[in-house]
Amino acid sequence: MISWIQRTFQQHFKTVLAVLLGLIIISFVFTIGAAPGIGQAERSTLKREFFGYNLGSSVDQQRLMGDAGLSANLQVGYGLEAEQIQNYAFQRAATLHLADELHLPAATSAEITEQIKTLRAFAGPDGQFDAATYKTFRDNLKSNPRLTETDIARVLGDDVRADKVQKLLGGPGYVLPTDIKNQLARADTTWTLATATVDYTSFNPAISVTDAELTKFFEESSFRYEIPPRIVATYADFPAAEYLAQVTLNEAEVRAYYDTKAPASVKVDAAADFAAVRTQVELAVKNERAQRLAAKAASDFVFSLYEAKAVAGSPALANILATRKSPLKSLAAFTREAGPAEFGPAATSVAEEAFKLGKDRAYTEAVPTPNGAAVLFWQDTQPARKPAFTEVKTKVNADYLENEKRKRFVDLGRTLRSLIENRLKSGDTFEKATAAAATGTSAKIETKAVAAFTLRNRPQDLDYTVLGALERLEKGQVSDLTIAADKGTYVYVVDKKIPDFTPTNPLYTETRTQLGSYTARLGSSAYLAEIVETELKRSEPKVK
Repeated sequence: MISWIQRTFQQHFKTVLAVLLGLIIISFVFTIGAAPGIGQAERSTLKREFFGYNLGSSVDQQRLMGDAGLSANLQVGYGLEAEQIQNYAFQRAATLHLADELHLPAATSAEITEQIKTLRAFAGPDGQFDAATYKTFRDNLKSNPRLTETDIARVLGDDVRADKVQKLLGGPGYVLPTDIKNQLARADTTWTLATATVDYTSFNPAISVTDAELTKFFEESSFRYEIPPRIVATYADFPAAEYLAQVTLNEAEVRAYYDTKAPASVKVDAAADFAAVRTQVELAVKNERAQRLAAKAASDFVFSLYEAKAVAGSPALANILATRKSPLKSLAAFTREAGPAEFGPAATSVAEEAFKLGKDRAYTEAVPTPNGAAVLFWQDTQPARKPAFTEVKTKVNADYLENEKRKRFVDLGRTLRSLIENRLKSGDTFEKATAAAATGTSAKIETKAVAAFTLRNRPQDLDYTVLGALERLEKGQVSDLTIAADKGTYVYVVDKKIPDFTPTNPLYTETRTQLGSYTARLGSSAYLAEIVETELKRSEPKVK
């Protein structure tokens, strides 16, 4: 029942957590420092002009980044990284500055309406503008104190003007006929394929190995076996179980805990539901509070060490440890990456604290553990070292065998491809050629036919390994064995039909337009990036 409560609690609050995360991200984007090197104290006195914004002002920074963040989210449909927002904000400000210099008029209501229809934030499952999504967005704005329809209209109006500048800077976007043909060939060639997948795990070649070969392999790849630094430590344990008896609860507290953890949406009969899990809920509350008491006891213990000035090897430390009812427990030496296995899922976080210890710091703060809390005491730090061959022989042997198996799998791939090609030349189908070539090997091979497709409209389940091989293949050819994870894949081109490259083909015109738009955008972005760089350098604070 407790696991059920935890699971439903997590599910119920998943949306809430997502919203909170979104608010954190928005806050970060809106307050990011747009001008590195300008500290908080400097912002009140230092002025740094950038296309109408003062980068030394937190207010102007919020305005610059906030508008850019909103614009980008509406256009892309999801949040961008802070650095991406900053770069976009700079270029957007430069673009709007140029719009002012060119005396471009404010966007009309009709232009803003058309702009809204192109935004990915309001697109439906088919990628087209969805009125219902847009209506939901507008309804949500009514309860959003940080964002209004006026803000949206202002940002979109600026985006319309910015787009006009981008088009002016980019020009017509010149494209060579060769570029159009190459793109058409890439996107609209019709492929009919067959694939053969070779299972690596079923491949079991006989591999003999001698100590001499293992020793040589060990020495050539000794970096693999270097033992990283390890901490030797003991710890004072504060198990939560010892504090359970100190926890007292009344009925109201148990019920309040249940009401908090169990979503209202799953309650049919509240009283009966609570009664069914009351014992488990009470135990959960007690365990949680006992965990807190254990953590507090560990913290108090650390404070007593601090007050006594208990340092490594001091009589004060020895006296305090001697008065403890429970002796310190030993831990097996552990690395930062693995952590002490004794602490299970908390091993990594415990290791992070332990690796802060040394001769000048004898003990950690109170560290939460799965069963309560602990305080670790430093004994020694073992430096990284290269182990003797005998220490790691078992691992070296396993690595050597795996390395040799991988090599032989690659060799098998070359052999099978040659055999398949020969059988195809003899008139066999790809399936028969593959089956014949696989005779005598332990590896399992499965073939699959792939119906005709283009990259523009490729099957969603098509392996990217297959797509990567197409560029080098013609009709009737078999690819090399492409190895990924635990399988290798051959691609055989059953048929390949090149699209129409004449200008009368509608796809030719569409591709030319797309490429032209892309090259124009590249040109305008490069120009704007240069303007931004120049303006930032011009307004750099002078170093005295």
